[in-house]
Amino acid sequence: MPCRSDSQPSPRRLRHVAALALAAVLAGCSSYSAKPLAEAPAFPAALPAVPATDSFVFNASDGLDVQEVAVLALAQNPDLRLARNARRLTQAQSFAAGLLPDPAFNFSRDFPDATGPGISSAFLLGIGYSVNALLTRPATLEAGRQDLQQARLALLWQEWQTIAQARLLYVRLQAAEAKRALLETQRATLEARYGRARQALDQGLLTLDVLTPDLAALQDLTRQLADLRRLSSQGRLDLDALLGLAPGTALPLQGSADFAAIDPTAIRAALPRLVAGRPDIQALRAGYAAQDARYRIALLNQFPALTLGVQRARDTSNTYTSGFGINLALPLLNGNRGEVRVQDATRDKLRAEYQQRLNTGSFDIERLLADQALTQRQIAELEPALATLRATRERMRSAYAARYIDAAALASLETATLAKEIELLDARQALQEQRVGLLALTGGPRFSPLLPTETDLPPP
Repeated sequence: MPCRSDSQPSPRRLRHVAALALAAVLAGCSSYSAKPLAEAPAFPAALPAVPATDSFVFNASDGLDVQEVAVLALAQNPDLRLARNARRLTQAQSFAAGLLPDPAFNFSRDFPDATGPGISSAFLLGIGYSVNALLTRPATLEAGRQDLQQARLALLWQEWQTIAQARLLYVRLQAAEAKRALLETQRATLEARYGRARQALDQGLLTLDVLTPDLAALQDLTRQLADLRRLSSQGRLDLDALLGLAPGTALPLQGSADFAAIDPTAIRAALPRLVAGRPDIQALRAGYAAQDARYRIALLNQFPALTLGVQRARDTSNTYTSGFGINLALPLLNGNRGEVRVQDATRDKLRAEYQQRLNTGSFDIERLLADQALTQRQIAELEPALATLRATRERMRSAYAARYIDAAALASLETATLAKEIELLDARQALQEQRVGLLALTGGPRFSPLLPTETDLPPP
């Protein structure tokens, strides 16, 4: 029942209410802080310190082995740093999605044109809240949790790929070094023999055609070494970029890449579990779960949007009233049907992508296993053939020294032997690269423990 009062509302009381409301709003506000951008590229002045663990100690003083290169990439890779910052963005988005909407406060005041006894200014004070946010909150929180899980697993998969890339670059650089040593040895042999033949030519003991095979072989070796230097330089720059170092950083490598053989039978027996347990597959699964939650949110938002509120008012006749309000949106024209279809179609798309990734993961592993078998067979055939060529080369060199054969025959055999040696080095490099690929596709760091990554993969 409305009540009447002859007293005017206290302006001080209204100011206190407004001040309290303003203070409550400002208490939750964040403050601004500037973060200026850099004006020039920034690279570390030295290799960063990597913390030791019970099973691993990082020591760059004697050069980096394959494990140290991988660990350094894990700690310093610029793309991983960006991904970790992006994960912070996902965390912030998940936090924002989990916040409930603020209540709506409204206040209005009217001043009558006429004055006189019993006439006062009017006001309306009310507060309302949207109830639908409470209905969708469980699904909203679930979507946020799954988004975080997806970001965590996607980061872990990127860490696996970064480790694999570091190992590949190490394998290629060390293989290039082995080829360089082989070519330099052969060039030293040819230069010595060519020098002796040149002296004999100057003394009139040989004709020019005798020098031609060695000269042609020397020129070919010089070309191969130049090509190899270019490849090594590019590989070094790629490694600097992967490790976040300045271009041209002196980064001595030591040791050799010799990854243990991976049993194809064991891999095939565990293939479904290995593929399903990969971080990228699990990230897609988490993304599908997040989308499923968003589909449920869209379904819940089909219900009428309901806002409840209470209010206090006074009219110009100085009559005070209290009441409540209900705001109900009628789902007659829209009803959120379009959003439901969009979210449902998106969920179907993610489901198809997940299945496709499972299939592709199995095919990629099978392809590498087949390539590994072919490479192993190639190496098994090359090794005895090369041993025969090397033995024949030594006999031919002795025969050449005794003047039983000419330079052309010896140069031809040495060229064939060198080509076979390079072919064997290439095959061994390919085998190591295939094993690196299998490690990345089937188990990543779990097959060769490194420092703990920022994230750990849950058991599949």
